[in-house]
Amino acid sequence: MPILNWLNKEQALITSRDCPYRLLELVPELSYGESDTDNMLIQGDNLDALKALIPTHSGKVKCIFIDPPYNTKSAFEHYDDNLEHSKWLSMMYPRLELLHQLLSEDGSIWITLNDNEAHYLKVMCDEIFGRNNFISNSIWQKKYAASNDAKSLSEDHDHVIIYAKSKTNWTPNKLKRNLESNKAYKNPDNDSRGLWRADNYKCNKSSKERPNLYYAIIQPETGKEIWPSKTAVWRYNYETHQRHVKENSIWWGKDGTNSTPAFKRFLSTVDDTTTPQSVWLWQEVGHNQDAKREVMKLNPDSPFSTPKPEKLIQRIIHIASNEGDLVLDSFLGSATTSAVAMKMNRRFIGIELGEHAVTHAQPRLKEVADGEQGGISEDVNWKGGSGFKFYRLGEVIFNENGSLREGISFDALASHIWYGDTRQALQQSSKSPLLGVHNGVAYYLLYNGILGDKRPNSGNVLTSKVLTILPPHPEDPENGKKVIYGETSRMGDARLKSENIIFKQIPYDVKGR
Repeated sequence: MPILNWLNKEQALITSRDCPYRLLELVPELSYGESDTDNMLIQGDNLDALKALIPTHSGKVKCIFIDPPYNTKSAFEHYDDNLEHSKWLSMMYPRLELLHQLLSEDGSIWITLNDNEAHYLKVMCDEIFGRNNFISNSIWQKKYAASNDAKSLSEDHDHVIIYAKSKTNWTPNKLKRNLESNKAYKNPDNDSRGLWRADNYKCNKSSKERPNLYYAIIQPETGKEIWPSKTAVWRYNYETHQRHVKENSIWWGKDGTNSTPAFKRFLSTVDDTTTPQSVWLWQEVGHNQDAKREVMKLNPDSPFSTPKPEKLIQRIIHIASNEGDLVLDSFLGSATTSAVAMKMNRRFIGIELGEHAVTHAQPRLKEVADGEQGGISEDVNWKGGSGFKFYRLGEVIFNENGSLREGISFDALASHIWYGDTRQALQQSSKSPLLGVHNGVAYYLLYNGILGDKRPNSGNVLTSKVLTILPPHPEDPENGKKVIYGETSRMGDARLKSENIIFKQIPYDVKGR
């Protein structure tokens, strides 16, 4: 498969690996709404924030939407978008690698860009997500009128580049049929079953291919035999046709003298959903001016300069997720993605660099939780509720030589140990020294007085007594393989081997990468 090369790509390939794990520190005074919410608004560099999420959220995100800087060589108020091409590619590559890790197996990523970088990004995503997992390069009509001052063509669209984590596991949700689709349905004969439209009664197959569909139909008004043409057959076998006659489901025209029958397809029997198409018109999903009006209402003194309309994000979230699923945007901007996710009853994580995480994103999400009625609120009957927790990036968990820093919490260390050994996010319903079982191996962590004894050299040390009070191996209590992390072990090698235990010492055996 062809791959993209650029200046300093070698460094970009190891950036996500070498990015340090950091703690996420809760900021209660900027959090809002329900106290038990999983929704997260994170202020900080999105590379560091994505790396911080890996141990806890790897493989859990159903829908990722990002609207990265377009690299248009024009300075936006809130972004330095004037990046050289190679720097832009080096900025995107490690972030896409981390986003790929965060996606669930049935998840998808949606990326909006214009022509400056979209085609380079497509090749880059082929490398990271796999060319076979490409879904579509959909087109969003972002303007409703041509730019008459354009030097060449008026640029009226953006790209929406879509990849699945695993195309075989991904199923898009269908869209609701719009009213325009129903205009073809009439009721010229006042049928009590309601609106219907005339469907073709023939199909282009030969009588040799489908002999059971080649027969004569009697025209009721004239009594003549009607045969399909030489190159066609009826769509229905004779028994089904007889049922159609009995049910008055055949249309011969207003005066009943048409020479070819039609099938009356009733609107009440038609699926009210439709397959998403790859061209999205502004009439359906909004345009740039809609987006600007939405953010002007929320922040008239300092509106975000490059927003997306809520209807556009609504369509993406609808196709890519269901209620309760997790939606992530790591270039959050004015928080449109998180706002729409909240209104659509999805969980969300939003990441934004700089002070407008506080000046733009946080106030907007607060208003949404209070029942803000702009954007799609009326369409989805949004009345308010939910909430979010605000986080900032904290200390680096591992120091320069890869050793664990002092004072790290049990939860943080447990998540990192589990991910480091299993490459999966930790899923513990309650705090326990037993982290879980992976491939038949039970993992334990003795740290920070997890067994209830806070003395420095007690509950964090593996002894025969401690072993007896640890939860048993869930799959094989007698002789299941166990990996136990602790400060030290007072059990000899022979005893460890007899108990089928691999002991790993904190901090030296904790993986920092």
